[in-house]
Amino acid sequence: MTASLRLHDDERPNWRTSTPFLLFHLLPLLAFATGVSVEAIVLCVGSYVVRMFFITAGYHRYFAHRSFRTSRPVQFLLALGGTTAVQKGPLWWAGHHRAHHRHADTDADVHTPLKGFWHSHVGWILADRHSGTDVDGIRDFARLRELRFLDRFDWIGPWALGIASFVVAGWSGLVVGFFLSTVLLWHGTFLVNSLAHVFGRRRYVTRDGSRNSALIAAVTLGEGWHNNHHHFPKSARQGFFWWEVDPSWYALRLLAALGLVHDLRTPSREVVLARRVT
Repeated sequence: MTASLRLHDDERPNWRTSTPFLLFHLLPLLAFATGVSVEAIVLCVGSYVVRMFFITAGYHRYFAHRSFRTSRPVQFLLALGGTTAVQKGPLWWAGHHRAHHRHADTDADVHTPLKGFWHSHVGWILADRHSGTDVDGIRDFARLRELRFLDRFDWIGPWALGIASFVVAGWSGLVVGFFLSTVLLWHGTFLVNSLAHVFGRRRYVTRDGSRNSALIAAVTLGEGWHNNHHHFPKSARQGFFWWEVDPSWYALRLLAALGLVHDLRTPSREVVLARRVT
């Protein structure tokens, strides 16, 4: 998919307000001074996986698509865990993602690759146009004051995790276990918005350019089955077939067995077989 739509002026990055985000990418280089301990590496990998789950299962499948149900305390924990990924609050994230599905790969899409790879991958986040929370698009959750609190004070989770990383593994834990893990987490997540609409295979006819990619699925705990997802967005399972590895789905099944979540939505056989690419 090549760029074919023009960026509006307010969709261009605001480099002044984006400076902290850009500088954050340099912080992992401090590892040359702190060294890299085994504890920090374990923390980096573990933090990446756990926080990716909070994004995929919490921010995405639950808050954006309501693909399963849970209690209010567990809902709060999903939101709090999601904030540790440093991708803003649950209402901001889910509201913009819902807008993406309403207008996928059109001029109104918040991050279509039709406006260029850079824009779809990260540029849209840095633009003033998308800095605020789309409350109208997420009113079902925006009515809850604890979620509004986390959306407003989305720095609490990252700061808590950063401090914990330092306590557990010192400066190496902070630099590698938190900063490096966060940068990797960002770009792993962003791949779904950019490359998952460009590279891969299409099983279903959809009105957008979504594609399935086993590689992106591996990086994002199952989010790479993106054409499946756009075909049936409300599914808690995005790998529709047994060979489509979807770790987020497996974790949700475990949480369901423990009674923490319930009513996991999955596509019927009719949905799985419908609108196939011929």
